[in-house]
This record gives sequence, C-alpha cells and structure tokens, in this order.
Amino acid sequence: MSKPVQTQEAVFKELISKASNTAFGKEHGFSTIQSHADFVKNVPVRDYEGISTWIERIINGEQDVLWPGKPLYFAKTSGTTSGTKFIPLTRASMPNHINGARDALLNYVHETGNSAFFDGRLMFISGSPVMSKKGGIHYGRLSGIVNHHVPSILRTNQMPSYETNIMEDFEAKIDRIVEETLPVNMSLISGIPPWVQMYFDKIIEKTGRKVGEVFPGFSLFVYGGVNFEPYRARLYESIGREVDSIELYPASEGFIAFQDKQHEDGLLLLLNAGIFYEFIPADRYFEENPPRLTIGEVELGVNYAIVLSNNAGLWAYSLGDTVKFVSKDPYRLIVSGRIKHFISAFGEHVIGEEVEKAMKAATRAFPETEILEFTVAPQVNPGDGLPRHEWFVSFAKEPSDMDAFASLLDESLQKLNSYYFDLVSGKVLSPLHIISLQEDAFIRYMKSKGKLGGQNKVPRLSNDRSIVDELLPYKK
Repeated sequence: MSKPVQTQEAVFKELISKASNTAFGKEHGFSTIQSHADFVKNVPVRDYEGISTWIERIINGEQDVLWPGKPLYFAKTSGTTSGTKFIPLTRASMPNHINGARDALLNYVHETGNSAFFDGRLMFISGSPVMSKKGGIHYGRLSGIVNHHVPSILRTNQMPSYETNIMEDFEAKIDRIVEETLPVNMSLISGIPPWVQMYFDKIIEKTGRKVGEVFPGFSLFVYGGVNFEPYRARLYESIGREVDSIELYPASEGFIAFQDKQHEDGLLLLLNAGIFYEFIPADRYFEENPPRLTIGEVELGVNYAIVLSNNAGLWAYSLGDTVKFVSKDPYRLIVSGRIKHFISAFGEHVIGEEVEKAMKAATRAFPETEILEFTVAPQVNPGDGLPRHEWFVSFAKEPSDMDAFASLLDESLQKLNSYYFDLVSGKVLSPLHIISLQEDAFIRYMKSKGKLGGQNKVPRLSNDRSIVDELLPYKK
C-alpha cells in the first residue's frame, strides 16, 4: 500500500526472471526484457483462446511451458466465448488464493475489533471439492480446490460438511445445508448473493423466522462475484437486521482485491501477491495496439480492462473484467462490468455499472421494491414503436407504481450515459420497457443451462437477445 509502483516493479522482475527458461519465456524473449515497454513489445494481450494451445501442451504432459514445472491444479471455469476453460494454479500461485481471503478476514478484525465470528460456525457456499484429472493434473472448481486449503484455524468450524459440499444437485445441496446449519450457531456466511438468498429463503420457509433470529450470532456476510447492491435490500430483509459485509474479488486467475474498509468505497488492490497488472482504457480496448498502463499511470474514474501476468504462468492475460479506481492512496477499485458485456446496439455502449447504478437509484426512490435478479438487452425490432432497451426483472416485491418506476429507471440511465440520453431525447430510442418475470425465472433459466449454483451468475446485460429470448417463457 505504501510503495505501490516499486512493489509492482519488483513483482514484474521476479515473474520475468522465474519464467525466462519456460517454453513461453523463450519464445517471447523473456531474457531480453528489461522494462515494461520491452514486455509490451514482446508479449501481446491474449484471452483464453490465445493461450489455449499452451494449456494443451501442459495437458499433453509437457513441463516448463508457462511456468517452471507443472501446475498443481487446473481451475475449471466456463468462458463466455470459449466454453470450458482450464486455468493453471501452481505451487507459487496457490498462496495468493488462500491468503487473499484470510487477509480480508484478519483485516476486518483489525479494523472493527470484531473477532467473535471465529467462535461460531463459518459457512462457505462453494462448488464441490471433488476433483478429476486431466493430463495427470487435478482439476475442479476454484472454490472447491480452495476448500482443500482452508486454514486449520477455520477448519473445525467450517460448514457445510464435506458430504454435503460434494453434492452436485445445487437445490438438493441447499436443502441439506439448511438441515445441517439450523441446529448450530452460524456466525459467518459466505457465497454469491443470489445463491445465499436461496439459502435464506429456505431457512425462512422452514422456520417461519428471519435468518437473524434463527442465527442470533450471525454478524458477517462475505461475498464476491457480483455487485451486492441489487441484492442488498432483500438479503437484509431476510436477515431482519444489517450485518457487516466484506466484498472479495476472487477469480480463477488470481485473488485480486478485497474490501479493506467498512465505510469507504472500493476494494484494496493486492499488489504484492504474485500478480503484475496492466490496465487498458476500455474505450480503446479493441484498437490494434491499445495503451497498456501500469499501476502508476492509472487515473480515477476511468473504465479500464484489467490485464494480468502471474506466477501461475498467465502472461498479459485479459481477464474480461472492467474496473474503475476510486482511490490512489491506497489503490482501491470497483468492478464496473465485463469488457464483452455491454449494450451498444445503437452506439450507446451502456455497461454493467451503469445499469446497476440506475436500478439502485430507482429502488431507493421506491423502497418497497425488492429485486431478485435482472438482465438487460436491446430490442431492435419491436412489434410497436421505436427500438428500446428491455429490462427483464424478477421482483420479490414490485414497485407501487411500475410506470413511474420504469420512468425513473430510464431517467437515471440517461444521466449516467450521455449517448443513451442523446438517443432517447433524439427519438431514436423509446424509453426502456420492463418485462416482469416470475420469481424463480432466473433459477429455472440457470438450471436449464446446467449452471445453477457455484460461481455461476447471470450476465447483467448483453448486446444481443440470446439470454432474454430464453427468459420470455417465464413472463408473469
């Protein structure tokens, strides 16, 4: 935190030095790289498709391909364009995943003085820890792999049981978790908000009481993977009171950041955890040679695509996420969306952060509203009127005046995105339409795709209608 630029320079030099004799290092002239400018010249930005041939070489038994030796594991994850991805995890990179979560908890104790949650049961709704093998290397979901490395201080209090955690049917797994946790003192609950909400709903259904009454010692909610804001009101309503929360930014490619302050925006970027970061201005990402900035060159409030090189052997790897810095002392960021998840069917380039902020403004004005989930897509050829954005929303509680809610939502988005404002005010687009869906619409959709539970989440917005067309059968 105190020496960010020097810290990243040291990480960069160590990574290049360690990997100079790998197949990738030799092919990309690592032995000649003395500076970040050399690295930019020698190593192009790649996504998973760009490194898949190197991954195949590892699977086929080759050593010293991307990083010295062989990976300990592959984290199996589903890509938006490349199907199943196998992300290497090495002996050098595993501490990054374990220590990131550990340090987030210890930092919270340091900041708040609250350590009582260590005395209760700690629940991590995660993927199955069962692993398979590919090319002699174990692979599985990242959260399941990390489950094998939970520090001993947490292991004795950990929930759910191993037998429950390995269940593949997520709905049956949630039912079993409810059975296991009802008799005990839950103090920390961790997971992706929509799946934790499923767990809370089952608790309330079974007991007729709020989660905070069932678990009076519950004091800390840990989450990551999606923006908390759309789920906050309903989760706290389910709990019956507010609890402290810690946001994490874990990815299969590395544990990137965690919330280090309860009352300040942004997540602390981990600069000394074996990851070297580059940042490409999002509006220039698709240029042939976009600028690749290091930590000392970023500006506040700019939307950047995040690119990383790490001690698992990923090099100038485009994570697909976009981030914005909200502080440079220390470096704190928010995740603003996905570089490929946007709506620009009409040139507006609306991003995830903007639709989430607009929804937050609308629900603040209509506090009775409870959102379960939503996604947004363009309607280029409506049956009537002008083209528009369509918002597919599952409400637990609908706003008292849906038309006024939709108008405020549209006005909020216009304030956030000047291109969208121009299109609506210029009568190129009509104001947005809300399509109200059944409460379980997104759960049923995710189940139909085999993506119910784990780290899977619904994209907040898309530039086509492939997702929303499959949600149409769930209209109210």
